[in-house]
Amino acid sequence: MHPLENHRVKCMSMGFFLKGDAPVVWRGPMTNSAVDRFLMGTAWGKLNVLVVDMPPGTGDAQINLSQRLPLSGAVIVSTPQDVALLDARRGAQMFRKVHVPLLGLVENMSYYCCPNCGHKDAVFGSGGGAATAQELGIGLLGQVPLESQVRLQSDVGVPIVLAAPDSPAGKAYMQIAGRVQDKLADMGTYAQQQQPSVTIG
Repeated sequence: MHPLENHRVKCMSMGFFLKGDAPVVWRGPMTNSAVDRFLMGTAWGKLNVLVVDMPPGTGDAQINLSQRLPLSGAVIVSTPQDVALLDARRGAQMFRKVHVPLLGLVENMSYYCCPNCGHKDAVFGSGGGAATAQELGIGLLGQVPLESQVRLQSDVGVPIVLAAPDSPAGKAYMQIAGRVQDKLADMGTYAQQQQPSVTIG
């Protein structure tokens, strides 16, 4: 299989193989088989980093991934409210049990920033991500605001970091990427000197 590529980012997803609104109703073994196929059966070529976006939870897919690949680390992503952070803590503890290093926590939808007046509203509460990161003994990699422009740019296939790099969300994503890169470099799993130069504009 060959991944789709846009803006020098290669991507493979189950969604590419589904028609319309067809659901995926799979039990553990089928999910694990699909994860293996995507990871091992895709012609990725030379990569700087391979990111696997997983759903919340501690199910078969997460455990299988940790057992099948020598993972460099896990990034925990959560919104600030208590219910979501409970899942985030469970996920973090699962990765620790299978000896996968935690690179840090990303707080998504940290606040809504009014595009007209600039007022910030912590729709889902505030401080939860930072407190959870401290509780877990990991760093807070960044806080991504809730911005309609992120959704709009995603729908047209142009990342916010290219369309509006100076926007709050654009800056947050770049900060998070830089911090993850630094974490991997410190761990000796990411060849800094082989990193491509990134030019926005």
